[in-house]
Order: sequence, then structure tokens, then C-alpha cells
Amino acid sequence: MSAKERFLKKLQESQPRTGSYENKGQADIAEFRQRIALLQENMEEWLTDTGIRVENTSVSLVECLIGGKSFGVPGIQLQYEDRKVKFTPVFLYGQSVTGCVEASLYKQGGVTVLCRLFMQSGENRQWTWRPANAFTGPGGMFGEDAFFELVERLLP
Repeated sequence: MSAKERFLKKLQESQPRTGSYENKGQADIAEFRQRIALLQENMEEWLTDTGIRVENTSVSLVECLIGGKSFGVPGIQLQYEDRKVKFTPVFLYGQSVTGCVEASLYKQGGVTVLCRLFMQSGENRQWTWRPANAFTGPGGMFGEDAFFELVERLLP
């Protein structure tokens, strides 16, 4: 092997591999980011021509189960007139899920937590939801109908 070939091989080995992660925590963070981005794309599609602005935000999380390291995750903000619904990532691991996003209504200086969305892993890759402060009980799959029931609170 020539010096150039050794150099190029060593350079390639030292660079991060696309789609390959050092550990499960990194893979879960990447999936959480990706699934939130896809959720935002769905919201943008659902809200086409409504006058409701969809914006991305940046949230920093610290996860104790992956060494207490901080990592960035996108959040989502919907705004209509002076009201906002923010979808804020709150944790990666917990409550038998991999990824949780809290939806809150911001209006007239007050904040009301509406629900939590949970990113499911494995075969069931849908988002599920539960009302605020409910650890068990009603909720279900988070799709277009559940989304519009939630964001109806944006309207005066």
C-alpha cells in the first residue's frame, strides 16, 4: 500500500460515518432529531394556507442516561396572532419511550401545558400523546385529527 493510500484510508477511518453511531445514545438522539423534523414537516403540510406560522426553535437537553451530556434538538413553534403553541422537547429517555415533546399554549402572558407527545420506537413508530399531567389514561395516536384538536386553542 502506498503512502497516499495509507493516508487516505486513515483519513477516512478518522471521519464520522454517515448513519453509523458510536453508541445507542447517539443513534437515539439522531432519530429524535429526525422524527421531530418530520413532525414539523407534517404540521407545515397540515397548516398550508391557514395563516398560522410554523417555525423551528432550538432546545438544549441534558440526558443523564448518556453521561449527562448536553445535545441540541429542534423544537417547533406555531403562531397565530398573539398566541403560540410550542412543541418543546423535554427528555430523551423515560416512561418507556425514546423521546418526549411537551406542547404548551402561550397567550396573554400565561402558559398552559396542553399535552405530551411520545416518540415510540421499534415496530410502532408513531407519535402518541397524553393530556397534561396524566401519566396514564386517555390519549392515543398523534395524527392530523389530534393535532387540530390541540391547535384549535390558537384561535381566539
